[in-house]
Amino acid sequence: MSIERPVTPNPYDLLPATASFAVTSSDVTDGEPLKDDQVAAHGNTSPQLSWSGAPEGTKSFVITCFDPDAPTPSGFWHWVLVDVPGDVTSLDTGAAAGELPGKSFHVRNDAGDHGFMGAAPPEGDQVHRYFYVVHAVGEESLGVDDSVSPAVVSFNLAFKTLGRAIIHGTYQH
Repeated sequence: MSIERPVTPNPYDLLPATASFAVTSSDVTDGEPLKDDQVAAHGNTSPQLSWSGAPEGTKSFVITCFDPDAPTPSGFWHWVLVDVPGDVTSLDTGAAAGELPGKSFHVRNDAGDHGFMGAAPPEGDQVHRYFYVVHAVGEESLGVDDSVSPAVVSFNLAFKTLGRAIIHGTYQH
């Protein structure tokens, strides 16, 4: 059942401009459908991500996955990994379910879990976009704990982001 509504803009185009850097993935091809591994009902596995060229002064990273096409005014946060050490430049496939690097931790996603949740749009709905973003942060810690919402993480990122690397996949159920 499709819920008729306009396609939302790229949410990162609406934020203040910041430096960009490169992110690649062996699991996500930019603008293409996600593999079953990244779908909640199938593999529900966080993708491999590698990044390079982060801005000078980067001391940590925040990794997120956001679906702006969810039928809510606020989209849907699928993954929020905070305080990844600044010397880390990749995460393996499934890293969200394993031992996290350094002092990094998950903030609950919009399903209420501390971890990764794969794509799960309503059956028959329009194509959804899943933005995997590596945010370069100029501090070793974003200054939040695992009890905050993704919105609080995003608010803090608005003031502490030095750059963003973005790759997005799509999925339709």
